[in-house]
Amino acid sequence: MTPSPNDDPKTLVSTAWLAAHLKDPDLRVLDASWFLPDMARDAQAEYAAGHIPGARFFDIDEITDSRSALPHMAPAPEKFISRMRAMGIGDGHQVVVYDALGLFSAARVWWTFRLMGKTDIAVLDGGLPKWRAEGRDLEDMPPMVRDRHMTTARQNHLVKDVTQVAHAAKLGEAEIIDARAAARFRGEAPEPRPGLRAGHIPGSKNVPFASLLNADATMKPPAELRAIFEAAGVDLTKPAITSCGSGVTAAVLSLALERIGHRNHALYDGSWAEWGMYDDLAVEKG
Repeated sequence: MTPSPNDDPKTLVSTAWLAAHLKDPDLRVLDASWFLPDMARDAQAEYAAGHIPGARFFDIDEITDSRSALPHMAPAPEKFISRMRAMGIGDGHQVVVYDALGLFSAARVWWTFRLMGKTDIAVLDGGLPKWRAEGRDLEDMPPMVRDRHMTTARQNHLVKDVTQVAHAAKLGEAEIIDARAAARFRGEAPEPRPGLRAGHIPGSKNVPFASLLNADATMKPPAELRAIFEAAGVDLTKPAITSCGSGVTAAVLSLALERIGHRNHALYDGSWAEWGMYDDLAVEKG
């Protein structure tokens, strides 16, 4: 298999692209596998058992803002820098990030790098399942790591807090796009986290992240992505705010928006884990 003309080292690359570049001296690979509690899987144990050669494990639940009670909120730049240096990732590296479900949590790490001003990062299209299905090499040894200097420049426009989202919802100045499954968006299915109300942010649109993916968990081509957003009633001429259960799959929407050339998007980091907790925030159902 040869690399695809759709490969873009700033958004999405194919397994063929990664295989062709795996030995590049400035390439770094991250395993960002993460599972919902009800999946009963251990991401670190699975990484230890077998990962793409040279991959480091990016712990989404640890590389986070530990001062926040909300799950895996974006880390401070200082913490991000220290964790990346410990993994041997720094300035001048091209990073490729993948996960064990195909295209689920890897986009969250892509977004986190971009939040820190690092744009030389791509998600592996189809992730570990596609890599495995093609019979490509895996290893079970951790890589040799050398510290490299890293600088960041936090891009505050890429993230929104609850106050900003409430303001945007009230004024209708941005499209709020929810990546959760339709039944959760409509308030018909319970939330996986206890204590949260059911429903969605008033005026938000529902684009379940899985609808943007093919059967093999690769992302659909840009023309199809655009059609899916438009069919959900999203006005792509307006700024976009992506949301989900806890800020992970919202990043799949952010990646898709970037793929179709929609540059004015931000991610609601607290997402439903925050909005669904507060009784004074309005909720819509249906």
